[in-house]
Amino acid sequence: MDNVEGGPAAAAGHEAETGAGGEAGGEGVGLPQQGPAGEWEREPCPSDSLRTFGAFVQALREHAGLSRADLGVRVHFSKHTVESVELGRRMPDPRFVERAEEALGNTGALRKAARHLTRGEPGLAAWFRRWARLEREAVSLCTYENRLVPGLLQSETYARAVIEGTIPLRTDEHLEAQLTARMERQQMMRERPTVPFSFIVEEHVFWRQFGDAEAMRRLLDHVLELSAPRNVTLQVVPLEAGLHACLDGPVRILETPAGQRLGYSEGQQNGRLISDRKEVSLLCNRYETLRSQALSPTESRALLERLRGER
Repeated sequence: MDNVEGGPAAAAGHEAETGAGGEAGGEGVGLPQQGPAGEWEREPCPSDSLRTFGAFVQALREHAGLSRADLGVRVHFSKHTVESVELGRRMPDPRFVERAEEALGNTGALRKAARHLTRGEPGLAAWFRRWARLEREAVSLCTYENRLVPGLLQSETYARAVIEGTIPLRTDEHLEAQLTARMERQQMMRERPTVPFSFIVEEHVFWRQFGDAEAMRRLLDHVLELSAPRNVTLQVVPLEAGLHACLDGPVRILETPAGQRLGYSEGQQNGRLISDRKEVSLLCNRYETLRSQALSPTESRALLERLRGER
């Protein structure tokens, strides 16, 4: 699969991590299939994908002559759950998809369609959706950030301040939806204790002021808490480290269950999923080089604890 870029047009009504954070949780399985050039990154809004899948389930159910209650018995979910899925109000559980597939002909259509489902939260930037799905299935995740605290480590107060500071301004409803989506996405770290999460963050990020001293302390406490588990590694690039190979901008790298490495970079109103092996290899080399130049996890933690004490 070639490199793919999302453009500003695809981002209308959504945010990236820099502004309101492309840090919200869509779900999916594996890499999407690429169609004609530039087409596969354009997808309907999340609610459309759920409604389309639900209509498909309903059509197959009616064709099989089953009521919602009948299908509920076969998939071991209530008829109300079947109704919610059919009306596009609920993301189907993977068990629902598998059992419905078997109950409605076992053609493989539902399994394939489910891979393209996205949740209906407005907190997920259009160009970030593919990466967010891949991230949930990743066996390792590396993040370098030089602009702000990574979304997976942000406190709620910090995340709110970041979202409120974006242009154009968001409605209160949109802001709350994005904030909720970002905080829920952090559960991924708590729910996957055997997946390695690596973060490299520039020291100046933690010096950037927001709110009052107490808000800064809560941010540092939150970062220290989330980075405490054994599967999470946080390294800080000290101010005195000087120039280095990752100054082109933030980068993320993950490994899929199949052993493929993918990269992601994000800028003003766009994001880019990178699958070209040579380019991903280059990003990996840069990341590993910076890891050797950053403070050790122990030193990094001591630095953050010292910063917290100075607030």
